[in-house]
Amino acid sequence: MPFIEDLDKMKRWNTYVTIGTIVGAFIFCVLVVLKAFSFAQAERKRIYVLDEDTPILAKQVDEELTIEVEAKAHINLFHQLFFTLAPDDKYINHNIEKSMYLIDESGLAQKNTLQEKGFYSNIISASATFAIMTDSIKFNKDDMSFIYYGKQRIERRTSILYRELVTTGKISKSTRTENNPHGLMIINYRTLQNKDLEYKTKNAF
Repeated sequence: MPFIEDLDKMKRWNTYVTIGTIVGAFIFCVLVVLKAFSFAQAERKRIYVLDEDTPILAKQVDEELTIEVEAKAHINLFHQLFFTLAPDDKYINHNIEKSMYLIDESGLAQKNTLQEKGFYSNIISASATFAIMTDSIKFNKDDMSFIYYGKQRIERRTSILYRELVTTGKISKSTRTENNPHGLMIINYRTLQNKDLEYKTKNAF
């Protein structure tokens, strides 16, 4: 009968619509979840820094792209701490202690050698001030090795001495901490050159 046939068609049509609605809703939910996950991932890569009370968006760069910059900053920080000294035992101990967080036992060995030779006590007795100026840092990303070039300025009561400093070593990855902000470690550290460049006599008046 036509009525019954029409009724069956309507039922089939309603079934198709219902199934289509359910499938469509499922696909929509999946898309929403995927979009939300993608958005959350993107937000995790966003870093905000505060300029006084104003948050400013900073971009997070892939670690492989920043390793050279981080390594050079780490190497420079170590040399600034290890070779910036004043005739004050607390100042010396503070700088040396902080520098030891950035280097392995090769740095401790060099520090102990200098201590045994009376280097730090001589700084105090001679009222000497040591400063370091970085000229350049060559970093090889393939084997994580570096060569540091710098100049030391050693000022005493009656003279100023400039020395050329060249050191080398390698960089290994470590854990970022308050005392090691770059999350790196200098290993196999040694001095290649430390020679006098210029000597100046200070005026006595």
